[in-house]
Amino acid sequence: MSFVFSQEIPPIEQFTSQNYNAGNQNWSIDQSEDKNIYVANNKGLLEYNGARWNTYKMPNQTIVRSVAVINDFIYTGSYMDFGYWQRDAFGRLVYQSLINNLEEELIEDEEFWNIIPFEEFVLFQSLDRIYIFNTASNSFGIIGSKSKIIKAFKLGEAIYFQEQGIGISKIENGKPILVTNDIIIRDKELVNIYEYNNSLLFHTEDFGFYEYRDNAITKWDITSNAILDQVSVYSSIRLRNGNFILGTISNGVIKLDKEGNLLFQINKNSGLSNNTVLSTFQDVTGNVWLGLDNGVNVLNLDSPYRVYTDGQGYLGTVYASEKTEKNLYLGTNQGLFYKPINTNGNFELVEGTKGQVWFLKQIDGTLFCGHDKGSFEIKDSIATLISSKEGIWSIKKAPNRINQLIQGSYNGLSIIEKAQTGNWKLSHKIEGFDISSRYFEFVSTTEILVSHEYKGVYKLKLDDDFMTVLSHSQIDIGKSIGSSLIRYKGDVLYNYEDGLFSYNKKDNTFESNSIFKNAFSNSDYVSGKLVYNEADNVLWGFLKNQLIFVQPGKLTDTPSVETIDLPSDLRQSKLGFENILYLKYNLYLLGTTDGYLIIDLDRFSNKQYKISINNASYSTLKQDVLPIDISSEVKLKNKQNNLQFNFSVPDYNKLSPSLYQYRLLGIYDTWSAWSNQSNVLFENLPYGDYTFEVKAKVGNNLSSNTASFNFSLEKPWYLKPIAIIGYIFLFLIIAATIQYFNRLYYKKQKKALLKAKAKELEIKDLENQRQLMAYKNKSLQQDIENKNRELGLSTMTLIRKNEFLNTLKRELNTLETGKELNKIIKIIDRNINNTEDWKFFEEAFNNADKDFLKKIKKKYSVLTPNDLKLCAYLRLNLSSKEIAPLLNISHRSVEVKRYRLRKKMKLPHEASLTNHILEI
Repeated sequence: MSFVFSQEIPPIEQFTSQNYNAGNQNWSIDQSEDKNIYVANNKGLLEYNGARWNTYKMPNQTIVRSVAVINDFIYTGSYMDFGYWQRDAFGRLVYQSLINNLEEELIEDEEFWNIIPFEEFVLFQSLDRIYIFNTASNSFGIIGSKSKIIKAFKLGEAIYFQEQGIGISKIENGKPILVTNDIIIRDKELVNIYEYNNSLLFHTEDFGFYEYRDNAITKWDITSNAILDQVSVYSSIRLRNGNFILGTISNGVIKLDKEGNLLFQINKNSGLSNNTVLSTFQDVTGNVWLGLDNGVNVLNLDSPYRVYTDGQGYLGTVYASEKTEKNLYLGTNQGLFYKPINTNGNFELVEGTKGQVWFLKQIDGTLFCGHDKGSFEIKDSIATLISSKEGIWSIKKAPNRINQLIQGSYNGLSIIEKAQTGNWKLSHKIEGFDISSRYFEFVSTTEILVSHEYKGVYKLKLDDDFMTVLSHSQIDIGKSIGSSLIRYKGDVLYNYEDGLFSYNKKDNTFESNSIFKNAFSNSDYVSGKLVYNEADNVLWGFLKNQLIFVQPGKLTDTPSVETIDLPSDLRQSKLGFENILYLKYNLYLLGTTDGYLIIDLDRFSNKQYKISINNASYSTLKQDVLPIDISSEVKLKNKQNNLQFNFSVPDYNKLSPSLYQYRLLGIYDTWSAWSNQSNVLFENLPYGDYTFEVKAKVGNNLSSNTASFNFSLEKPWYLKPIAIIGYIFLFLIIAATIQYFNRLYYKKQKKALLKAKAKELEIKDLENQRQLMAYKNKSLQQDIENKNRELGLSTMTLIRKNEFLNTLKRELNTLETGKELNKIIKIIDRNINNTEDWKFFEEAFNNADKDFLKKIKKKYSVLTPNDLKLCAYLRLNLSSKEIAPLLNISHRSVEVKRYRLRKKMKLPHEASLTNHILEI
């Protein structure tokens, strides 16, 4: 957006303008009851709600030529079609054509350029006909013409229209009646018709105004005729205060007062988007909308601000301003400019002042200029150089000094004085302090405070002649870019990003100023510059979004602190070099980077603003954005949990910013910070019931309402009752399944444990059996040992018995034989070969070496009983000598038996018979 400027200064009427790039060829403008603006445009129907533009395409993609808002209907006319738009449940405009209600067909290539509401009728005017639509009966009447219908007009309780080459007629009882066909007006195309002093004013396209009185037409004798004869007017309206706005084809817009006097003319060079004004409209708040050949502009005629924009870059950035009885002066980065007060002329450069101007002020009737090249005395358009010392920041009175002033420069302080000739000249530089002295104030006749934004605040002690700085010291206080030092009501104030401080001379310190503490804070800090206008005793400060001004209290000593809503990015002042000039009562000039603002405090008023939720939409991760019906509470699916709301306040004064605050009850119950964003997106909302609330603030005025919208998000399917029931059944099934498998598991475990236990018992049983077996084996071993001992004892007994008997027999054989002796010998032989002894031996042997005899019999079946006896004796590891008595044979015979036994066993010669028998 940019601003339109006017060349006037007070008391000419003030206005500002905004430009909207709304496409080209904007043919018609109207406003609805909710203050939305509608524009008939080559793209379709445009809607502006104070925050954004919406474009609605015609079904046949044609250009919309005309628009008129009647109640809740937006009627439009286009190529071969006309009808109305109405909002659906989602807040979108939907088009309904009325062509189907016609009994007659349209004329080929017919376009509808004008729509006029009249009582219960709506008139659609093309260049060939006027169609009268009865909204009550949905029927049409048609007024045809033998010629081209230039335009139709509503004037009071009558409808007028002009036919090319025929004249001007009005409609009565549904039929046209000729009003005048005077040759003066007949061939001149009308732009509009107005009532004026019981007569009619015919506004023509190329020849200005004509007055129709008593059936006679005469040129309206006004002071602006000269300029009107040089322009071609395409559209015009009469404002509610009686003034006229004329939109020309190539010369911008012209404003006349009710008597026809020129108030202003602005064009593209002055800030309009385009010089061709196709439509004009005054909204309910007094703003004038201009539909241009390229873009839409709005003139805020009732704005408390008026903007002078240097579109040519001739002036540059305004650093200082001053007003004398004759002229208004602007000091810029390109020089000192002036213009006579109450004239529409351009600013002119004061000769010799080209370059950076830092300071402008009248002191005792003399205008002084601080310049990059030095200091000047200004008289009307003449600048006289006082000192060529470069870089003069400021010039002030020195206490108790007649005809002497002190000036701060890039490298310290100096004195200028008034010569006897009346001219000012440089007296001398004050030695001993060479630091840049942009801000300085006296705290006594010889003590000065000097502020440097990078180094801080210094206190200087001067000698009585102001020739030398005797001493200087730095005061313990912070510093920041844009800091400033100023005297106000006897106090020296220092302002920087940490706040406003007052100088305490007694303690040589700065103390926080309690009066301004709430007004000046670092949260809104953009510049510490303070401006004090002695003419109206007002102190100005500059915050991020506001201007702040301090006036003396009316009934108390407490100053009155008030604010003006004007954001720094809109006021466009050079930060740290803000300047504001008192013009007259409650009227001020604020310098900007491309001109200036005129601020009229009398025009500030508390207006009523209403905020509306324009539309809402939702989206999911896999879906496009879809609209929501905001006419009633809605219930959305759980996945439709990304919601966006668009809201606005239909306020079209750009220099009064609209701020919004919102909350979403149900999750974000606290209000958000104020923001200029007119939409908000909530993502991934959980299920539940919500209320979206939004309110607005235009400047300091809160909206009269809080807009709200109720909606709810369904629970996800997995939290719905049927799902919960399913969860219960599933839980029961899972629990039963787990129980079943647990039982199987524990049964299996039990079986495994039983098996393990059985195995353990079996192992224990086996172990017991093994132990029992070992015990039995031990017992058997003992039995065997006992048997072996018994066998050994019995064997030895048998051996001894047989040896004894053999010995006895040999002794008896030595005696003489006799019958009795032979009998004894037979008894001995019978005892030696006693089979009972062998049976006893065999039984004992079998107890000691079970189954040996069976094994050897099985292995060597050829063995005789005597062979078995020999084997048994050899098994006992008896020698041949010991075996002989047992067999009652000789030792030699035992050897023979052994030999024979070896042969039967087929033992090799080298094999041991005894070892072989022991191994069986």
